[in-house]
Amino acid sequence: MSVINGKKVKAFALSSNMPLAKRIAKAANIELSKVEVFKFADGEITVNIDESVRGHDVFVIQSTSYPANEHLMELLIMADAIKRASAKSLTVIMPYYGYSRQDRKSRSRQPITAKLIADLIETSGIDRVISIDLHASQIQGFFNIPIDNFPAGPLLAEHFTRRYSKKNCVVVSPDHGGVTRARKIANIIDSPLAIIDKRRPKPNEASIQNIIGDVEGKTAIMVDDIIDTAGTLCKAAQALIDAGAKKVYALATHAVFSKEAIREIEDSQIEEVIVTDTINKDISHNKKISQISIGPLLGKSIIHIANDMPISQLFQRKNKKRNIK
Repeated sequence: MSVINGKKVKAFALSSNMPLAKRIAKAANIELSKVEVFKFADGEITVNIDESVRGHDVFVIQSTSYPANEHLMELLIMADAIKRASAKSLTVIMPYYGYSRQDRKSRSRQPITAKLIADLIETSGIDRVISIDLHASQIQGFFNIPIDNFPAGPLLAEHFTRRYSKKNCVVVSPDHGGVTRARKIANIIDSPLAIIDKRRPKPNEASIQNIIGDVEGKTAIMVDDIIDTAGTLCKAAQALIDAGAKKVYALATHAVFSKEAIREIEDSQIEEVIVTDTINKDISHNKKISQISIGPLLGKSIIHIANDMPISQLFQRKNKKRNIK
């Protein structure tokens, strides 16, 4: 147990991303409490919490990444156990919000699964959610409890500018929906913006129609929130090279990396892909992919919540420093 601002605080990590959970706990200067996740022979899940949580402000760390259904059920069952054990409050740190791409109906008789997940989270008794780069910011409106959507873009941009020159760069949004996200990175790097016009005939498939903006002779930095199969990303990189870009880099928050994504990236025109650790992926042996941690940011958020401090201060200080330059 840790005490922050006179409050009894405990943090638990479920099975989705233990390395990140340890980084979060280290940044918050708290120990991870013990919980065991059991799977019965028929696939049912249960949890066993080894410590009392009565009267505690509890934080549970769990991304709902692959296998999404299993990790989601772990979280809901854990939430039920904690609330029944008389915890004072329950905050879930969900770096990757599974099913976030199903945020609207694109055709008749389709579900809005991101809203269903929000309903399940609320029904389980969770009091607050912290996530990183929701696929669509309007998902926040699906909740009737506080939900903080942290941006990873500034961390990714700062990592890029520490390693590479900002001169003669252009930030590229891989589609129209990501323009707002890409524009924020362009403002940080102080570079122009380009947009790739693409069409999706079906999920995980895309055709590049056009490039809006000047990329000839420039270093292109593609910005996205999710890399899934990497097919679209690699096609976009080829299109940028064909349009005259000198080099292509990519910044992305969530490294889903389904199917042959890593091999696709290795064989592509992309110089390097920089991602965060919201999803637990072993990329240590890949020369074209590097990873930064959002653990320190999420650890600081625990301290701010426990101290009743505004979460926005975590980002205002960074912006202040950048403006001084």
